Amino acid sequence: MPKESFLANRIKSVGYALKGMFILIRTEASIKIQLVIALLVTFAGLYFNISTVEWCLQVLSIGLVMGIEGINTAVEKLSDFVQPQHDKKIGLIKDISAGAVMLVSFAAVIVGLFIYLPKLF
Repeated sequence: MPKESFLANRIKSVGYALKGMFILIRTEASIKIQLVIALLVTFAGLYFNISTVEWCLQVLSIGLVMGIEGINTAVEKLSDFVQPQHDKKIGLIKDISAGAVMLVSFAAVIVGLFIYLPKLF
């Protein structure tokens, strides 16, 4: 069988990534909530006509929170697959992964406050 070209391989990789993104959005409640928040702050950005730098910070914050949430979900699914029974070590791993989401979420809220508080007051 001939080896796939680099381009064909990259196209397949993008397809797998899109599939994973849609599965994440379709199946995970936390991502759905974050998607709604992302849409709300996007509309707020349009309403308040935020600057290019503010848009960049906002988009990076949204992407970081949602991306880390995706990694957290993957860690949880892998942990459950490896050890379906309750296990303190697996619980610790899951807590640390969730903590990473919390850290970036706090940072995103701070970015949002820097952007929107001056526009509200």
